[in-house]
Amino acid sequence: MATPPPPGIYVPVPTFFSKPQTTAQAGIPPLDLATQTKHALYLARSGIKGIVLLGSTGESIAITNTERKTLISHIRQEIDKADYKDYPIIAGTATQGIEDTITQLQISKDAGAQWGLVLAPGFFATCITQEGLKQWYTAIADRSPLPILIYHYPSVSNSLALSPTTFTSLSSHPKICGAKLSHGDLSLHTLLASSPLASMSAGKFATFTGLGQQLLPVLTVGGAGAIDGLAAIFPRTLVRLYGLITSGEIEEARRLQEIVARGEGLVVGYGVVGAKEGVRRWLGWESECRLPLVGGMEGQKWEEWEGVFRELGEVEKGLGGVGG
Repeated sequence: MATPPPPGIYVPVPTFFSKPQTTAQAGIPPLDLATQTKHALYLARSGIKGIVLLGSTGESIAITNTERKTLISHIRQEIDKADYKDYPIIAGTATQGIEDTITQLQISKDAGAQWGLVLAPGFFATCITQEGLKQWYTAIADRSPLPILIYHYPSVSNSLALSPTTFTSLSSHPKICGAKLSHGDLSLHTLLASSPLASMSAGKFATFTGLGQQLLPVLTVGGAGAIDGLAAIFPRTLVRLYGLITSGEIEEARRLQEIVARGEGLVVGYGVVGAKEGVRRWLGWESECRLPLVGGMEGQKWEEWEGVFRELGEVEKGLGGVGG
């Protein structure tokens, strides 16, 4: 049986791109590996348990397989050189086909990732049955070179949703070791994380929320942690929240959870663009987006987040973080 990623706070890191230098690069700015490395090391040094490369926040669908290999292998080498040997790297996939998914998982493994995060295929969502989803994930898991987590994110999968029974059925596969749930349905988190089934017990199947604003309730029902976009900006704050909850300091955790929940609205509301804007404004690291995404939040759109960012910034600096 595959071993899931260890519990804790993970970051679905944005993919950093530099400004285009030629007309041929219009809309497809090149990878900025130097900034990508700085950000990854900053997260590791802040207590983040591991990172997700090329997930939805990483603009996976805009990345070629050659770039996938380059990015993952570069980050693995740089993290290892910085004495973070075996630091958890999860590689996302967002294809519609079995062969394409297997290819990306193999590239990711060869480049140094230890797990894959496989998004459900939503193109034919209105026609897909739960049986079809079970067979699709099983076919991938049967051939996957990596242990995989199921990525359940209906908002980017054409509202495609896996049922609790589909999850429990898939949990018995020896290569499927967890799930990331990026939605507000806490009942599904509970049904998976609190399941009495042996195949879903701790150490065999890890349930992560994709929303840091749910961390307190998710951990109380047995969740493993969060793969959270706001932690790309305020990593120590989310690590602190996780620590408060797991050590039973619930009143202090509730106070911090409320601030985090307000800040998370930026990432929920603006996705990749919001995450990159937050990184730029707080940590000072610029990044372009690849079309059709256009970066930048100026004027009133950003002003509504300044107050909560100041609050989060005070927490982060109090924990030894930087920025502002």
